[in-house]
Amino acid sequence: MNYANLAFSDAAKALQSQHGSRRVYEQAEKKNVVDGFTQNEELFIAHQDHFYMATFGDNGYPYIQHRGGPQGFVKVLDNHTLAFVDFAGNKQYISAGNIETNANVSLIMISYPHRARLKLYAKARIVELSDDPGLFDQIDPEDYKHRPERMMVLDIQAYDWNCPQHITPRYTTDEIEQAFAPQRRRVAELEAENQRLKTELENLKLKAV
Repeated sequence: MNYANLAFSDAAKALQSQHGSRRVYEQAEKKNVVDGFTQNEELFIAHQDHFYMATFGDNGYPYIQHRGGPQGFVKVLDNHTLAFVDFAGNKQYISAGNIETNANVSLIMISYPHRARLKLYAKARIVELSDDPGLFDQIDPEDYKHRPERMMVLDIQAYDWNCPQHITPRYTTDEIEQAFAPQRRRVAELEAENQRLKTELENLKLKAV
């Protein structure tokens, strides 16, 4: 896998030369070769609850769609393959229809708290639920409320980490709750201690009367 070889068109290379970055990226084309996901990518993907995917239609335009689900709904089948259950939605089927005629897709996964982005090129294929029940059992998020409609398997062609510039950190409700849980426990302890001391003080006053 070499993301640079796949991503850098002749036009992109010309602009790199024009703006002074071609020499650096030329080295990346020669050296940045990886044999599938490492543990770092696998852990990152396992913690994602959404991503954005671009498909390509007959109209010549890319179509970008947000896909979300429970954390870890995108499964790493092996170090070259991802899969997820395609939930029933508004029944426009734009992404699914595009994949039927053009398997090339591009994904970006973002962790806002960590200011990290993973970019992926892939070949997508649609697998009907009845065609591979074993795969469905392996990737279906059982505890999540959803209606499964099909499965999508992504054969990864290349990936790369994007720089963290301009990513504003954002946090989910669960992440905020977890972050403030120790403080809330401490406040509850202090309030209980305060109430205990108030009670003791009142009892001392009564005894003194």
